[in-house]
Amino acid sequence: MAKKPDKKADKKAEAAPEAGAGDSPAKPASGLMGLLIPGAAALVSSFALVYFLMPPPSHTETAACVPGEGAAAAIAPTAKSDQTYVELKEVLITVGSAPATRYLKMHISVITDADGTEAVKSAEPMLIDAFNTYLRSIEMKDFEDPGFYPRMREQLARRSELVLGSGVSNGVLITEFLLR
Repeated sequence: MAKKPDKKADKKAEAAPEAGAGDSPAKPASGLMGLLIPGAAALVSSFALVYFLMPPPSHTETAACVPGEGAAAAIAPTAKSDQTYVELKEVLITVGSAPATRYLKMHISVITDADGTEAVKSAEPMLIDAFNTYLRSIEMKDFEDPGFYPRMREQLARRSELVLGSGVSNGVLITEFLLR
């Protein structure tokens, strides 16, 4: 038996040329709206929550310096009267592992009391050696960091304390610093 022609398939074939070759069936707009509506609701509820639950701004002004609190506290001097400063020989080293194109010239003074002056003078070669050993390990990029200089002074003071003892050395001063 022969099959009967399908009328539904004929209607679809007739409708297809009328719709156009590039058109696709229309999608419902609920996909985009389904994303926009919850997003807008979250945005509005967040704004309302912050706006209505924040405490009102206080209009009291605070002064940076309250006048009339009395005299300022006296600042204790850093330099003490019983301290002496023993200047060491000039330190001159090359910087980095490249050929001797860059060098560092420093003058360092050791802070001590009057009794420790002779101990510093007699241990000067050991101090210079300890300082040179540390300074030779520094790379050029370290000198480019501004926060490096306080750490360098701490390291020099630590080496001074190791050589002289903490009772003799009270720190170091860098009196001249030249990096070329």
